[in-house]
Amino acid sequence: MPTKTFLLILTLAASLAATAQSKRYDSTMKLGKVGYKVSCTNKNADKNMLSVNPVGFEKEAREVSFEIKGRVLRAEVDDLNRDGFPDLVIYVYSGAKNIGTVIGVSSDKNQGFAPIFFPDIYDDAKIKTGYSGNDDFRLMEGFLIRRFPVYDLSDTSNVRPTGVTRQVMYNVVPAERGQKFKVMRTYELGKPSNQ
Repeated sequence: MPTKTFLLILTLAASLAATAQSKRYDSTMKLGKVGYKVSCTNKNADKNMLSVNPVGFEKEAREVSFEIKGRVLRAEVDDLNRDGFPDLVIYVYSGAKNIGTVIGVSSDKNQGFAPIFFPDIYDDAKIKTGYSGNDDFRLMEGFLIRRFPVYDLSDTSNVRPTGVTRQVMYNVVPAERGQKFKVMRTYELGKPSNQ
């Protein structure tokens, strides 16, 4: 294959990958007849406009829009606080290391909705040990699961994966103002690689 053709294909592939990463997010998720429409511009790596529109709620519930740091990758709906009404989680990623966070929304008896606060991983000394991004989030049977590879961060010039994946399980509990995600358990999966 001639060098010019190879370079053209490589440039085209890089352009398509950059376009795929900045693709607008637009999805509607429901439990039964009630749920949320989530849309995000995803144009900028640093900040974007996110809109959450209730679907099937009472007339008083209105769409909200706000700026977020990062891009929306996915969203899911489940009854996280076990009150019989749908709750929403939106997975937001930022930076080259794909640092993940969650925006949580709780239905208030389908008449309105309120935030579910998600803790910053850097505020928990045990969980943040070896953390360097690459989060994966999933809902499983009413719980939020976060997984990420654990890195050896002792030498900042040579950060290496250890071969271990940390899994953190969160549930939704009442908070001083509203509700919040609380760490229930953490697990270490895999065996450390020989270093």
